[in-house]
Amino acid sequence: MSESLSGKKALISGGAQRLGREIGLTLARRGADVAIHYNSSGESANQLCIELEALGVRAVSVQGDLSQEGAVEPVFETAWMALGGIDLLVNNASIFPPGRLDVMELSDLLSNIQVNAWAPFLLTRAFWRKIRETENRGSVVNLLDTRLVGADLAHSAYHLSKAMLAELSTMMALEFAPWLQVNGVAPGAVLPPEGMDEDYLGALTKSLPLQRRGYPSDIAEAVVYLLGAPFVTGQVIFVDGGRHIRMGGNT
Repeated sequence: MSESLSGKKALISGGAQRLGREIGLTLARRGADVAIHYNSSGESANQLCIELEALGVRAVSVQGDLSQEGAVEPVFETAWMALGGIDLLVNNASIFPPGRLDVMELSDLLSNIQVNAWAPFLLTRAFWRKIRETENRGSVVNLLDTRLVGADLAHSAYHLSKAMLAELSTMMALEFAPWLQVNGVAPGAVLPPEGMDEDYLGALTKSLPLQRRGYPSDIAEAVVYLLGAPFVTGQVIFVDGGRHIRMGGNT
């Protein structure tokens, strides 16, 4: 908790709620100014900005529908202008619709790719284009998923889009170096899915090697570590209690 990000400026996509909110609070507690991107959660984003400013940092909310390709890069540009630059990017926004392979349509796959993989790519590339050939350096963390190992058969299009983002993360770490570090965090179940309660997590905990549950703060701390690690790129940290080494793909 001692590492300082004072003077750094961060953009978090999907930052108004759930994991994005926790990451925003953690960055602000370390001293970073934060731009909170949202699509439809404007009230939550604005309330979070009030909380962040109470921690002594600058905070702005930035609206944008990442499912619309023409809206993605303006999100980065707006955040850049509002904060006077960006040093850190957290690609957290995602959609998580259910659907197995037997019902998956091309439109399902494309809509997941647009938000979960293509939008993070566009935001990261916009970042690189701003700072390439300068003395500035930036750090990017992409939120992935523990079930990169194996498969999430119940959310097939989602899984395929996250697998694409994982591969893009490696490619961007190479292509956008040395100006950008690009890493990933693959969370396990630290929050119940929308519509489910804490019992959902309790049932999962019993099968984990560590046999204890995780929390959003565990994910946020891993994100902060990677954002501030100057000699780490192209890496993925699984923050899942060991689930990926035992579960593989099922359900």
